[in-house]
Amino acid sequence: MTEKITSPFRQTGRGREVISEKKGKNQGMIFDIKKYAIHDGPGIRTTIFFKGCPLRCPWCQNPEGIKMEKEIIVWQDRCIKCEDCLKACDRGAISLNNRNLFIDAEKCDLCGECIKVCHPQTIEIVGREITVGEVMREIEKDLVFYDESGGGVTFSGGEPLMQPRFLEELLKECKGRYIHTTLDTSGYANLELVLRISELVDLFLYDLKHMDSDKHRKHTGVPNEPILNNLKELSRRGKKINVRIPVIPGVNEDNKNMEAISRFLSSLPNIDKVCLLPHHNAWIDKFKRLRRKCKPFITEPPSKETMGEIKNMLEGFGLKINIGG
Repeated sequence: MTEKITSPFRQTGRGREVISEKKGKNQGMIFDIKKYAIHDGPGIRTTIFFKGCPLRCPWCQNPEGIKMEKEIIVWQDRCIKCEDCLKACDRGAISLNNRNLFIDAEKCDLCGECIKVCHPQTIEIVGREITVGEVMREIEKDLVFYDESGGGVTFSGGEPLMQPRFLEELLKECKGRYIHTTLDTSGYANLELVLRISELVDLFLYDLKHMDSDKHRKHTGVPNEPILNNLKELSRRGKKINVRIPVIPGVNEDNKNMEAISRFLSSLPNIDKVCLLPHHNAWIDKFKRLRRKCKPFITEPPSKETMGEIKNMLEGFGLKINIGG
């Protein structure tokens, strides 16, 4: 029997209330383990991608990490129209529509029988339940790379703080093995959890999108007060923090917002550096393959001139700025 605990996230409005962590203490839901990562913290790293996020950013680079549950993804360009998957599905969830493979999410129970017979790997289930021990065995394979490069493990997502007990157990296991730990987070959680987890984290990669709470809620579905308050408290307590700002034209690249971010961050101690991440549209293929009903967010990437102007503004407040990871 798995344990059900109260999540640190509580949201009102837009139809979302309390998100619960249904996995047991030693088990969680992830959607990927990336080896030899070099943009998720210092050195060569192993990045564990948690499934589930309380934010609904329409530009999300990892849309498969938004929902907590498993999902079906379809690679139409791989399909050879053999129809083996249709025969394997006893629920009648799969059909060919204008020679494109279609899976009815309401009929599909994610049994995986179609995947067993799909030799071109057209159909894929995104998301898998995994234990702390299984994750640690993957991490331990890379110990030599951490030692040689000053690397370690990064927990990303999605939002790792949505699975607090699973995250905490993994962090404890890493600290017991003297492995450097990085947490990539939106910062949207209750302060008690953030501070407890922070004792096991060597570096925070902390997202900051907008200083105006109403606009933050408009674009992400949640207000920014918990995010700003948590960042203030982590900084005050001497935690090492790299702030990451996605630069998204039409959302947050305007001078008013960037100046407000500059003033806020320059008032905080222990901000190691600020990374400006130019928006791109490379994620849209994943969005389409997940068959999301809403329209993907498409905008032109910010120009080099815009990125340079923002960099100069933040540097004018005494902040150390990188463009990119």
